[in-house]
Amino acid sequence: MTASAAVASSGSAFAGPVGDDPYPGAEWERGDPVAAGFDPAKLARIAEELKADKSNCLAVVRHGRLVADWYWNGTGPESAQEVWSATKSVTSTLVGIAEAEHRLGIEDKASKYVPAWAGTPSAEVTVKDLLSNDSGRHWRSAFDDAVAVFAAQDRTAFAVSQPQDVAPGQFWAYNNTAIQTLDAVLQKATGDKPIDYARKKLLEPLGMRHSEMTRDQAGNTNTFMGLQSTCQDMARFGYLFLRNGHWDGTQPVPEQWVVDATGKPSQDISAAYGYLWWLNRLGPVATVQNPMTREESAQAPHTQLVPSAPQDMYWALGLGGQIVQVDPGSDTVVVRLGPASLNSPSASPAKTARIVTEALVRP
Repeated sequence: MTASAAVASSGSAFAGPVGDDPYPGAEWERGDPVAAGFDPAKLARIAEELKADKSNCLAVVRHGRLVADWYWNGTGPESAQEVWSATKSVTSTLVGIAEAEHRLGIEDKASKYVPAWAGTPSAEVTVKDLLSNDSGRHWRSAFDDAVAVFAAQDRTAFAVSQPQDVAPGQFWAYNNTAIQTLDAVLQKATGDKPIDYARKKLLEPLGMRHSEMTRDQAGNTNTFMGLQSTCQDMARFGYLFLRNGHWDGTQPVPEQWVVDATGKPSQDISAAYGYLWWLNRLGPVATVQNPMTREESAQAPHTQLVPSAPQDMYWALGLGGQIVQVDPGSDTVVVRLGPASLNSPSASPAKTARIVTEALVRP
């Protein structure tokens, strides 16, 4: 662990844009984990468990200071890697920025930006439906869907060309292909490729110097995966949301977007999903491997993604246990990154939640 016995945090235990809590400059300001309220032995024990899960890095931020970070497998603070579907939460944020600039509205029909859908069953799909994973676009299974769009040379054209299975709002499924169509939506709405829009509007303003969205073989921006980033850069992204879209005297993302994207379910089928963010709200819970129809949702038990964690905790999650965890109640951000794996255990949000529920012993 690299954690300095620097200045103890004096900020509020609740998220918000005001107070004395710092924002990172070129580097994160470091804080002492004990002064920040953590039991170092419990924190180290959870870190060892995450190390055993083949993690590459783990970073813990409280009250705006980096209080603990670990790097394994030959990685370091500047080691960038694929964060897989945690990219989706970045894509969602770009939509929120574009809406704030009056480039689009999430209630807009997506066919306004994807002309090929005009006059087809997909004409009723809204941008909000794409963000909420209830668009009704073609989907067979999480695995088949991901493999098909990943294998396409022109991922955006492939995604746009898929048929409409059901009307929007009737079926929640983790639809990678549908989310890739947001590349077309964003480019048409903003006039920029999302890779460039992200750099100008999000990555550079936050100082995410080691982060970059990527392109497919046809030059399209990957929006369902593809972001290359580091633990500390992704902590900046999480901290932006913890601070309600504020960043050191600026407002890269509207406060209302943070509320809408993460503060409540974006649809009434799965309580565990906002605008391409995973939520811990109580209600019927659909997951990557378990889609849910509206009828199934009405009969499903009410639970949480992580029942032991606070209801207002939320996550950007990716294949292989890529995790950006934001907990407004404890004013913390936790990031864990590691290699992708389809056939071996990986870290889960239940484990990173323990950093708040077990290792954090003082408010």
